[in-house]
Amino acid sequence: MTTIHLKPDSLSFTLHGAAQAVADVGRGIALPQALARIFAQTNATPQARGAIQDISYHCMRHIGRAEALLNAMTTKQTEPPILHGLLCCALALISDPEEAVSGARYNAFTVVDQAVTAAAADTDMAHAKGMVNAILRRFLRERDALMKSAAGTQFARWNYPDWWIDRMRSAYPRDWQAILEAGNAAPPLTLRVNQRKISVNDYLALLAQQGIAASLIGPVAVRLAQPTPVNQIPGFNDGLVSVQDAAAQLAAPLLDLRDGMRVLDACAAPGGKSGHILETAAVELTALDSDERRLPRITENLQRLQLNASLLAGDASSSSWWDGKPFERILADVPCTASGIVRRHPDIRWLRRKSDAVQLAAISAQILDNLWQMLQADGKLLFVTCSLWPQESEAQAAAFAVRNRATRLPAPGQLLPTANAENDHDGLFYALFQKSGA
Repeated sequence: MTTIHLKPDSLSFTLHGAAQAVADVGRGIALPQALARIFAQTNATPQARGAIQDISYHCMRHIGRAEALLNAMTTKQTEPPILHGLLCCALALISDPEEAVSGARYNAFTVVDQAVTAAAADTDMAHAKGMVNAILRRFLRERDALMKSAAGTQFARWNYPDWWIDRMRSAYPRDWQAILEAGNAAPPLTLRVNQRKISVNDYLALLAQQGIAASLIGPVAVRLAQPTPVNQIPGFNDGLVSVQDAAAQLAAPLLDLRDGMRVLDACAAPGGKSGHILETAAVELTALDSDERRLPRITENLQRLQLNASLLAGDASSSSWWDGKPFERILADVPCTASGIVRRHPDIRWLRRKSDAVQLAAISAQILDNLWQMLQADGKLLFVTCSLWPQESEAQAAAFAVRNRATRLPAPGQLLPTANAENDHDGLFYALFQKSGA
């Protein structure tokens, strides 16, 4: 870090941190990892961390428009990358059409002033503080014309790579616009009520008693009207609820669980679905993940819920970790491009390559075929992916059924991401298979 004399409670400090995070994404680093590194290297307060995260995520959702505006106002290369990130963060804030109507996060002139301060305080950007000031003030003067010009390109209009937009239009000719718009919306904070500890109605009453507005959007899915830090959510620390998207909450019920079953949750980290499985029935659960470093996160989640599982580090495409005893139920939440959860992870659209879906589908097919051998006769395997690309979802499911002569049972199939009062969930795919009896 090269900042000097930036107060941790200032917008300039926040913009600088967000700019560095955006620059890291440009280098191929996932946004959560970029933020974790920045927080470890700075003296950011909890409030400043929240603001840095807010602005960096906002920028990732609107960076197509910000870059189009930047290209229209300068022919110079905005180097180093943190300078490019700073300009994109500032432009994303002061050019948001929705915020112009609903009330901006920050006053536009304040953003300009603080962006210049952030540039001046960084030895790598100080030479460009005049350029930062000139570009951002020009945007404020010529806003209408610049916004109209930027809206003429699909990259700026939709804030996705061109190949992503084209592929979405091809896959979903009737729904592609709604899908892209849903992916640009800020995600809700949705809770899963632990019915082992409290009923849904009693939990809604508890929220109402504490003045927290919420609505029921699934059997046990409660969406908070306003995002709230988890340590301030009533009953969270006591295991009454967990944070989980409404679409992801469909997995455990689809498994048709009964007490005493031997169940595998493959690719289990961070453990949200493992927790739901154990809340649903008293099963013998094995939670598997390929990365041993992610297992403690599963442990933390299960301990908060006062639930237990056998945790294993192992490759789901291999049998080296398996004890040879078949499972009665298997949940296979396989690796994918995560194209259905971009509203929660807006950096994904910029990190993925056009070829990733094919490569990840091949890996997932190996995992599914391997896990099928571990399923007992008459057992059920639930294939889940958070991708919208057909080669990772429906085409994968159809090919798997043919290869393994698997009986396909009723399941939701492709859920498209939605963001409205009645349905508010990510884009997931579900296919349920049963193995024929011996």
